[in-house]
Amino acid sequence: MKKRINILLLTLLATGASYAQQTANIAYGSGVVNYIGDLGNEKHFAVSSANVGMEITVRDFLNNPEKSHVLNRPFGVEARFSWHRLQYDETKPMGGKEGKELRNYHRGLNFRNDIFGFSANATYTYYANRYRPLYKQKFAYFILAGAGVFYGTPKADLFRGSIDLKNRYYHWNDGTIHDVDERSGLKGNIIEKDGIYETNLTDWHTEGQGKGTETSKKKQYSTVNIGIPLGIGIRYGLNKNITVSAELDYYYFFTDYLDDASDRYATYDELAVNFPDATNYEISKYVTDPSGYGSSGEINIATSPRGNPKLKDAYTFFSIEVAYKITLRQKGVYGQLAKN
Repeated sequence: MKKRINILLLTLLATGASYAQQTANIAYGSGVVNYIGDLGNEKHFAVSSANVGMEITVRDFLNNPEKSHVLNRPFGVEARFSWHRLQYDETKPMGGKEGKELRNYHRGLNFRNDIFGFSANATYTYYANRYRPLYKQKFAYFILAGAGVFYGTPKADLFRGSIDLKNRYYHWNDGTIHDVDERSGLKGNIIEKDGIYETNLTDWHTEGQGKGTETSKKKQYSTVNIGIPLGIGIRYGLNKNITVSAELDYYYFFTDYLDDASDRYATYDELAVNFPDATNYEISKYVTDPSGYGSSGEINIATSPRGNPKLKDAYTFFSIEVAYKITLRQKGVYGQLAKN
């Protein structure tokens, strides 16, 4: 009997030791970002917008097994820091098409926006056994939803060098880039974009923002925005401390200006009010309408749509993540046993 009592006490102590640790998982993930917005030569999903992103996440920091008596709580929260690069160029060849064969080539917009954000997410994870370590049951499936604050400034590659009209790009109908307008009758020289996104689009009031708006008082859009992340994924436990996850997230925003395109072109009168200097006025006309085919300078049927104000901007992020479990604290005799 005494032997059995000793065994029982040792078992309880061991169990208490396993529950004494309050832990957290710190994770790093990287993957592919796909922009969903007003620019695009695809009819639906902009596959050609694929770019890079990364996230650092802290999760599972609220569970104290000593109190909850479970190793894996289904409901949890996580804090996530992220960087996602959004980018699109409507003049870039795609799917064997180039030049005027592309659907929006004559609109000719391009942008890059590096989105930095912080979000707090609520998660639900399905564990086959909440009392068993994940590395022993291998797989767990999860969903998440949250809210966050994100900062990003849309920029464009519109000049080969400094912001000067002599450095601008002229896109010809055959898809080549020249240093003169095709409609001028001159041959000029074939050039290439330098890949430097030097033009801060928020500075140029491309859709009539500012003091010269004709149809309404349109304010300058903010570069700080609220985003809603939604996600699904699967986790695999490699060992006691390391898990690997595959995750697909959808980020929805309450702004339509992540790409600087939403509604209509600024009129020439609006640009003249915002840029009284003659040189800056001519630059603003080019920045607003890089191809020279989109706007007649007035609000009429001759001016093509610059975007779709009915749809807000968004993007997807597919990532592979590696997480490492750390111990936050240990308490009492149980913690000492666990430490030893």
